[in-house]
Amino acid sequence: MTIDFTTDGAIAVITLNRPEAYNALDLAHLRALSDAVARFEADPSLRVAVITGTGKAFCAGADIGETLPLMKENGTKSLPPTIMRGQTCSKPLIAAINGLALGGGLELALACDLRVAGSQAKLGLPEIGLGLIPGWGGTQRLPRLIGGGRAVEMILTGRAIDAAEAERIGLVNKVVPDGEVLAAALDTARLISEKSADAVRFAREAMQKGFDIPLAEALDLEAALEDAALQTPGFNDGLNAYREKRRAHKNKS
Repeated sequence: MTIDFTTDGAIAVITLNRPEAYNALDLAHLRALSDAVARFEADPSLRVAVITGTGKAFCAGADIGETLPLMKENGTKSLPPTIMRGQTCSKPLIAAINGLALGGGLELALACDLRVAGSQAKLGLPEIGLGLIPGWGGTQRLPRLIGGGRAVEMILTGRAIDAAEAERIGLVNKVVPDGEVLAAALDTARLISEKSADAVRFAREAMQKGFDIPLAEALDLEAALEDAALQTPGFNDGLNAYREKRRAHKNKS
């Protein structure tokens, strides 16, 4: 099985399972990844997904022997849609980065909302060394996340950085001991899963869409989404919980 899909309450765990190849993304893995995210998206009982890998790597990127020749022959857009490009997901995704996250592997992590890394993780975009550019969102998402100057250095040199530097520049949200990466990601996922699903969705939409439009338009978008949130069961429960000095109900929409 190329991708493992398990659940923990309202959390899905999507695990790349090709450790002998450092979880490199061949065509089968790309299709399975797309199917796993679609399965998560379609299940209303699931609120957050954690993506991780088995063995010594989160993901070492595209399979050089299979995927790159296919891209050369047919173009990058001929590959299956994934969250890196072509597939949307309305729910939060967390990358639990164990070991290597290189090339397409880092781009997979960049396509997630949050990133938790093990202390020995290595992250980089080495495509320039193959005469390529990061073609699964790296040139677009990395500058938005860490700023243009730092992104230019990583992309044009192909240099991989360690987890401590990744945390310092904002590439990952948290660094934990290697054996605690998945547990830490699940802890964060549980915190999010207990919040109003509507509020989480509206907040993500406001941030994602607002980033690329003028501030005045973004503020109007935010106001419209806030108005929508005010009409949801999650807001009603949250307001009542405040008045009654209790915690809001878990998983309230």
